[in-house]
Amino acid sequence: MGASKQTDLNKVASQDSSVPHADGQHKRKRRPWWRWLFCFIFLLCLAAAIALLGYEMKTSRLQSQEISHYAAKLTYELEPGPSKQITFPEDGPFDKRLGYVLMPMIQERLIQRGYQVTEQVHFSDALYKYASHGFFVPYTEKVQAGLTLHDCRAEPFYQYKYPTHYYPDFSSIPPLVIQSLLFIENRDLLSNEQPLANPAVDWPRFGKAALSQVGKALDMQDQSAGGSTLATQVEKYRHSPDGLTLSPTEKIRQMVSASVRAYRLGPETLEARKLVAWAYLNSVPLSAAPGYGEVHGLGDGLWVWFGANVDEVNRLLDPARNQDATLAERGLALRQVVSLMIAHRRPSYYLAQGREALSTLTDSYLRLFVQEGMITPPLMESALKAKLVFRDFLQAPAITRVNNNKGLQVARTRLSRQLGVQLYDLDRMDLTADTTLNMPLQNDISRYLQQLADPTFAAQVGLFGERLLSPEKTGDVKYSFTLFEKTPEGVKVRVQTDNTDQPFDINEGSKLELGSTAKLRVLTTYLEIVTELHDSYAEMPAESLRKIEVSNQDNISRWAISYLMTAKDKSLPVMLEAALDRKYSASPYEGFFTGGGMHTFNNFRKEDNGRIPPIRDALRESINLPFVRLMRDIVRYSLYKEGNRAQLLKDDKDPRRTEYLSKFADKEGQTYLLRFWRKYQGKTPDERLDTFLDGLKPSAVRLAAVHRYLMPEASQVDFAAFLAKRLPREKLSDKRVEQLYTSYGPGKYSLPD
Repeated sequence: MGASKQTDLNKVASQDSSVPHADGQHKRKRRPWWRWLFCFIFLLCLAAAIALLGYEMKTSRLQSQEISHYAAKLTYELEPGPSKQITFPEDGPFDKRLGYVLMPMIQERLIQRGYQVTEQVHFSDALYKYASHGFFVPYTEKVQAGLTLHDCRAEPFYQYKYPTHYYPDFSSIPPLVIQSLLFIENRDLLSNEQPLANPAVDWPRFGKAALSQVGKALDMQDQSAGGSTLATQVEKYRHSPDGLTLSPTEKIRQMVSASVRAYRLGPETLEARKLVAWAYLNSVPLSAAPGYGEVHGLGDGLWVWFGANVDEVNRLLDPARNQDATLAERGLALRQVVSLMIAHRRPSYYLAQGREALSTLTDSYLRLFVQEGMITPPLMESALKAKLVFRDFLQAPAITRVNNNKGLQVARTRLSRQLGVQLYDLDRMDLTADTTLNMPLQNDISRYLQQLADPTFAAQVGLFGERLLSPEKTGDVKYSFTLFEKTPEGVKVRVQTDNTDQPFDINEGSKLELGSTAKLRVLTTYLEIVTELHDSYAEMPAESLRKIEVSNQDNISRWAISYLMTAKDKSLPVMLEAALDRKYSASPYEGFFTGGGMHTFNNFRKEDNGRIPPIRDALRESINLPFVRLMRDIVRYSLYKEGNRAQLLKDDKDPRRTEYLSKFADKEGQTYLLRFWRKYQGKTPDERLDTFLDGLKPSAVRLAAVHRYLMPEASQVDFAAFLAKRLPREKLSDKRVEQLYTSYGPGKYSLPD
């Protein structure tokens, strides 16, 4: 029994080192040696990983190699025809302004209007996959863009550049401007110590921002610190929705896109970092100004907000060019630049009601500049004393005026309709378009028409005389001129102008009833009638033609039948030439019954009163009476064309009148409906709506009535989005949208003319 218990105790002791052995002493079990080795290796690897991570965070060596290798695959090629592999941005302030977001819609609209895609970019497989995941396509983006129009000689005659003022390259930026930017926003951006550095990530700042986000989530602090570098800020305000970071996912997208963009030129990033600073200074958002719109870039900010001479400010801050400048001038220039760099954080606040707070912050930074040795104490004192004077937008509005050239107005207006955008947006798009206009000739003719208002010049060209102008009336006459050229590709407009000093274009915006155009309409109708008679009778033999009964009043039909009975050549061109040789009297001594009663007409020259000229001569010399008589013959042809309609219209009790009027109304209705059927047939509801709006002059009232009539159940949010897509933002306050939504609700609206 005792031996058995002793054995059990020894077993327990072998399993539990805390149980004493028979000798009463504890004997601890030894752990296997491999566990100690595993722990040692784990700690060694952890230390190595931490060291490697710290080394990578400092040098960016690994990511520079891997990301640059990956970025080299993100390529694209310009290929003929529409691209089969391409993605377009879906949002982002700059992508919207430059027109990239609208590209699918614009492309579809132009194809529907007969245009073709001749060349388009084709993404590589890697770039297509990268962009499809929502990352921003890496390329050197434009800092200045805008509408450019070429004339028929491929010479630019209109170039709207936005922003107006910019630095063409990094070397053109004054050193003090760069130093100020780096000190305020990203101090190590252009450091040469780490040539492989990733400008998209500042690890200390990123860590601080992450901790502050955690603190804010736990209600331990009110505000969170920002972790954005200049590179990610550029990605944000260009491509993120509304230029904001609304989620951690969006922040990661900005950082990844900025990293790939930085390494696309290779592992070393100094040149890419310079591009970041250059792009930021040229495109940083600085709120919006009355009469100007959105302000982007330091240069436009200086001009719009302070009315400063941008070239002069850059000279004053460049040590190589400012030796003759006073300290006060240099101090004011520095204060203006630093203020705008600070204002970017909250531009709508600092540049409006927060100007005192902006001034205080600017003073603080100027003092720090001295401590860092960036500027001298005298320059600091001068900058502190300088007072910012903001532009008075009522007395000196920041307006960019557009030339009143009528050809230019026509080109811009037609282009805006083709693309479905407003003129304000059109000018800021990254767009180049060719026109058929000949601008030197356009300008020469415009100047000539303007000279006609001068009595001296009008006298020289023979505008004074009987039934002509008098000297006091020259300024009251408005002239318009349009010149077409027939080319192998079709008829092209070379000149379209007038002498009105207003945006209104006589050629495009008016319907004129002129004697010469009336003659052309009468002649065209006459030749169409001759063509119709030729189609009906040209194949008939002479015996059959003799049997045709024609009213004595229908002179045109009688002439056509007589001509076809005797003509050797019955072809249509010869018959039309013969029709132009028919003669009509130019005598003014006959009355003509019109809708306004009995009228008599006069010729411009009394010498023509006794003539009986051919129609072609009457057109060439603009003789009135032959065309009055020709028009009477056209009316009679219409009356006697199908039966004796003249007798039918004279007798109000003729039972055939109802049948005739019904037939006429049905024909007119079919023609009217067919026009709309052809216009809208085969299109989706959205395409039909776009087509309808193309023919509607956009205004808030018209668009509101249309939307509420077609979509009465739509929400106010959808209604606001519909208006915002088609009208400038400044016309769409929340109050105005609500007012329109209510005013044009179901049962309250009426479609405007």
